[in-house]
Amino acid sequence: MDDQNLSHAVYFTLKDSSATAVENLIEDCYTYLKDHPGVIYFSAGRMVTEHNRDVNVTDFQVGFQVVFKNKSYHDQYQVAEEHKVFLDRNKDNWALVRIFDTYVR
Repeated sequence: MDDQNLSHAVYFTLKDSSATAVENLIEDCYTYLKDHPGVIYFSAGRMVTEHNRDVNVTDFQVGFQVVFKNKSYHDQYQVAEEHKVFLDRNKDNWALVRIFDTYVR
């Protein structure tokens, strides 16, 4: 599957969900996760609180998505120093992290 793009979508439920904590996590996403080799798309932001239909998941505060050129680039990202710094700086405020990896076209 190394010829397919891989979408890595992550959703964070925070222990401290204050506006400051949310913005700090989003900023760290852009600082430490955006510019890795093989990234073809990146975004990070807060949950859309205005959407409250029965099908909307609303138990998180921050989500980000990165699409890699292929699985090999994703695997390199997982062990990259910047990714490790991101984890160390932020993991103490995570109550729950959900990751959805998908091959995309």
